[in-house]
Amino acid sequence: MKNETKMSAEKVVKQPKPKLMNIKLEKLHPFESHPYKVLDDESMTELVESIKECGLLNRIIVRPLEDKQYEYEIISGHRRVRAAELLEIKEIPAVVHFIDRDQATILMVDSNCQRENLSLMEKARSYRMKLDAIKHQGTSRQNVEKSEVSAELISENDSGRTVQRLIRLTYLMPELQEFVDTGKMKMLPAYELSFLNEEAQRDIVDRIDETESFPSHAQARRMRKAFEEGNLNYDTVTEIMAEIKPNQVEKLKIPMDDIKKYAPDCSTPKELSDHIIKLMKQDYERKHRGRDDCR
Repeated sequence: MKNETKMSAEKVVKQPKPKLMNIKLEKLHPFESHPYKVLDDESMTELVESIKECGLLNRIIVRPLEDKQYEYEIISGHRRVRAAELLEIKEIPAVVHFIDRDQATILMVDSNCQRENLSLMEKARSYRMKLDAIKHQGTSRQNVEKSEVSAELISENDSGRTVQRLIRLTYLMPELQEFVDTGKMKMLPAYELSFLNEEAQRDIVDRIDETESFPSHAQARRMRKAFEEGNLNYDTVTEIMAEIKPNQVEKLKIPMDDIKKYAPDCSTPKELSDHIIKLMKQDYERKHRGRDDCR
């Protein structure tokens, strides 16, 4: 046992240390299936201007590609590389880590999840990739997705429950993921819908396209329950989504002071409401009696 521990320690010591070097942009490759969007948007323009004015303050993180000599996979810094391309910079400072694919995935997620502007789906895909990498490494914590304690392995910032919910979002079909990514659908209803199969999710996407409305958390929970009971179909989806949501009920607001002077005996909102409805009913009946008398 002592020999095994010693050999393991020697392996760690012998692993090459990270190396600082400048790398030509043409030798860099994006991390395969990385979940982060690199857009030529206002944020990119600001990054370009910052690099133009102050230079590149932080090195990108890369690792050598196993199948291509002197070429590297970007672990962290995809946006900085894009900014360098826009500025026609030929080389970029980097830290080269000599690590395998699983280690690189974990480092990529840990390096990027500190960013404040990540979308829900970017974070969800990140956590799923890290979860898969941890499992692939042969960790003894096999129930990371289900265990709130083990979920702390995935993120130091989000709670175990949030980690679980985010990972579940990756089980949504692409169209629903896009709705989450753009903020049209909130996390909680999306989480509930992630337990539906592809056919049921397709029915929901079709209904969203037809009505241009999205299910609330309560509606999504009802659809999940109907699905688990084997009762969810397109008609059920239509029926549930046709229900008026609490935030869609129109409300009339009238300042209390404006009403109280005409109803001094009413001291509570309910008394005022009852009094107004009573007067409106009396007025309605009076007008209809007048019409009947004229016939």
